[in-house]
Amino acid sequence: MRFLRNLLVGLIIVIAIAVAGVLILVPAQLEKGRNSVLAHDPYPVSDAARALHDTLVVGDWHADPLLWNRDLTERSDYGQVDLPRLIEGNVAIQVFTAVTKSPAGQNYEENSTEAFDNITPLAVVQMWPPRTWNSLLERALYQAEKLHRFEAAAPEMLKIVTNRADLDAVLAARAGGSDQVAGILGIEGAHPLEGDLANLDRLEQAGYRLVALQHFFDNKLGGSLHGQSGDGLTEFGRAVVAEVAARPMILDVAHSSPQVVRDVLAMTDIPLVLSHGGLHGHCPVTRNLTDDLMQEIAATGGVIGMGYWAEVACDNIAPEGIAAMIVAAVETVGADHVSLGSDFDGSVETAFDTSELAALTHALLEAGLDDGTIAKVMGGNMLRVLRERLQ
Repeated sequence: MRFLRNLLVGLIIVIAIAVAGVLILVPAQLEKGRNSVLAHDPYPVSDAARALHDTLVVGDWHADPLLWNRDLTERSDYGQVDLPRLIEGNVAIQVFTAVTKSPAGQNYEENSTEAFDNITPLAVVQMWPPRTWNSLLERALYQAEKLHRFEAAAPEMLKIVTNRADLDAVLAARAGGSDQVAGILGIEGAHPLEGDLANLDRLEQAGYRLVALQHFFDNKLGGSLHGQSGDGLTEFGRAVVAEVAARPMILDVAHSSPQVVRDVLAMTDIPLVLSHGGLHGHCPVTRNLTDDLMQEIAATGGVIGMGYWAEVACDNIAPEGIAAMIVAAVETVGADHVSLGSDFDGSVETAFDTSELAALTHALLEAGLDDGTIAKVMGGNMLRVLRERLQ
């Protein structure tokens, strides 16, 4: 009997070790396959580019590291964003976006709202709290909690910004030699509202200030650029847009259907943001809205965030390729309306991570942009919109 009991205990211990190993190793291995950086020799950065880059207020409208189980206060050898690498890249402002639902078979052409959700098993295997397993709202709230924990652990590296005074304080500290990054919380698709406008209060209280309406599927607010309906805003969607516009928040139309974008343009008078994408005239794919719609977004005083991955840049994702897309965007929508929107850590492969952004400044100089235009694109335009919308 004692032998059997000892054998059973031993088996339980072995199983527990095996399960622990899976829960520790699988999430890291999964992310390594989803957020890779192509192997490359060091990119050129001239003395002039380095000197210019060090003076810039660099800002990025979209990155998804909160989806993954990494300690962002530590420099990692995988993924694309963490606080030490943001500091190395001289990034002053970073939007940390919460992904809460992503359809299996995700693609840019068409996805069903009813498709199996990829984030549910990811939440389970990464040992997120059970409250997140079947609630999109709780997933957003949990990711905000993660960023607040990183802020508490490393306040010298991160300050979560919820108003203009917070933002100006970080920028003043940086001017005095601080490396602190201004972190802004955003949601990728407003489905965490779960059809209840009152949940916008909970998201705002958690620190969220940027609200994207859709992700890869149609939702209760309206059609996605990658959904099945092509619909515009629903009545609930109109109510959400009106409420976001009335609050000190930023409205993001990335992933929204063209008709949703037109509906938003028709009912708002605020600067709109398309946080991450590319220019259709430069890379004519479904993921990139047509240039005329981009120009209408720009006409609101808004900005278009240029992404760094193959599907929006037509495969040329080295710094010179992203610079070429940015130059095309400047020519199409104007120098005051182009920003950075990396989509780092958003299940994309890139050719550089956030620590290497000086190479993009170098590439923009080589592409012929002047210092003033580069300063606008790298963060000045983003800063203008944030100061207008945050209170």
